[in-house]
Amino acid sequence: MYDQILLATDGTIASKNAESHAIELAEMHDATLHALFVVDESIYTAYSGDEYVDEAEGPEHGLEERGQEAIEEVRRSAEDSEVEMIAAVKHGHPVETILEYGDRQDIDMVVLGTKHRPAEYRALLGSVTERVLRLTTRPTVVVKTEVDE
Repeated sequence: MYDQILLATDGTIASKNAESHAIELAEMHDATLHALFVVDESIYTAYSGDEYVDEAEGPEHGLEERGQEAIEEVRRSAEDSEVEMIAAVKHGHPVETILEYGDRQDIDMVVLGTKHRPAEYRALLGSVTERVLRLTTRPTVVVKTEVDE
């Protein structure tokens, strides 16, 4: 039923439970797991970069490193479960990039993580997960993580 499963991860605690769930689904359906980390352009383009001598010191490089680490963590877990995985670190706006990746790869199911947050927070800021959920036409699983703040 599901041949291509997309895990959109940001490497945070909210993504950990989603990661486990996505790997279990991929294993259960003998599906390929796509692990996607989006380097958010809006974060690194907000900085002029004047204070950095070398671009490897800037926020873009740091976000790329974080993405590679998050993807490698998923890869290790997927290998332990003998799940085939395709890794992707893309630059862009997270919601649009996740939706475009899903379309390009003909993803059968999207798995996203989210932290439990107060209603006031969600109303004011929203989240990538909520926006993807509203805009996608693909089956989507949202895995909540309770986080003590």
